[in-house]
Amino acid sequence: MDERVREHAEVLVDWSARAGAGDDVVVDVAEGAHDLAVAVAEVLGERGASVTTLYGSEEVARAYLKGHETAVDEAGDDNGGPTERFGDPTVDLALVEAADVYLRLGGGRNTTATADVDRAVRRAYASTRTEVREARMDTDWVSTVHPTRSLAQQAGMAYEEYRDFVYHAVLRDWESLADEMAEMKAILDAGEEVRIVTERDDAPDTDVTMSIAGRTAVNSAASVAYDSHNLPSGEVFTAPYATEGEVFFDVPMTIEATRVRDVHLVFEDGEVVDFTAESGEEALASILDTDAGARRLGELGIGMNRGIDRFTDSILFDEKMGDTVHLAIGRAYDACLPDGESGNQSAVHVDLISDMSQNSFISVDGEVVQRNGTFRWEDGFEG
Repeated sequence: MDERVREHAEVLVDWSARAGAGDDVVVDVAEGAHDLAVAVAEVLGERGASVTTLYGSEEVARAYLKGHETAVDEAGDDNGGPTERFGDPTVDLALVEAADVYLRLGGGRNTTATADVDRAVRRAYASTRTEVREARMDTDWVSTVHPTRSLAQQAGMAYEEYRDFVYHAVLRDWESLADEMAEMKAILDAGEEVRIVTERDDAPDTDVTMSIAGRTAVNSAASVAYDSHNLPSGEVFTAPYATEGEVFFDVPMTIEATRVRDVHLVFEDGEVVDFTAESGEEALASILDTDAGARRLGELGIGMNRGIDRFTDSILFDEKMGDTVHLAIGRAYDACLPDGESGNQSAVHVDLISDMSQNSFISVDGEVVQRNGTFRWEDGFEG
């Protein structure tokens, strides 16, 4: 076994999840993540934690959902509605509620396994899982991925090349990066308005403003100690509101098993009032129509992980890249909100990414903090 698998497991358990003696840990393992699961189980055993293992297969999920599609078609009606068909996830809810830590080890065999499942069925199923998702977010949860051939193929990379890429992003000096990102957190915490501008010759420009007054930014340093739940991480994010202007997202990505690229959103009074996409527009429309909150922003994220140096069609990596910014339509994270305040509410949270490496800047209260992908404290910054 590659020694980096063991290192990955140690970072996940010790730095990210802070799991230790007496913790009840649920480990949700994708088909291709077996080696990482073995290493994680060994580390958890050494730390004195209790482990329950789940098999998290997208292909199994597809089979289940297609079975419901077939039953509905044969019945000639929805048997009381698609949501009612799925019932209550009582067992899963009880398991997650009893857990202290929840680790999701991604790495399936097919990154678009559910592409042919009807969107209405997927949506109905997701709605029945709301309580489970909320319970999981009450644990010290962390998501990561084990490098697999399917993910390498999606990224357009050789498997060995992709494996090196993943470990370069995961096995960082997280304490040093957390210190650097603290500077951006301080800027956002003290700020009131963010403006993002990009100018492109062959695509719509971006010029969008949003309020961040009263919000708290999260220094997402790949650890629950920082309110951060992804490994790798390396972003600073907050919950914006009162968005005005237009923004173009030029980084392609797969959303709900559909390839989406070149998204253009127009905001008025904080809400998306117009949108286009070069491809995947139907999927984007479905997301925006989920509920009222799906047309408002839930997150502004600024990527700061220089260990991620190329786009891979994986949101786990791409949104953390050091010269990107991402905006998420849908739900806002509670960690960014004042006590007692509920931010944007939605059943979805979908990130869209823009490359900031050329002809661009991010300003906070009129002061440029990043230009052409370079932060003002980095060498080569041009104010």
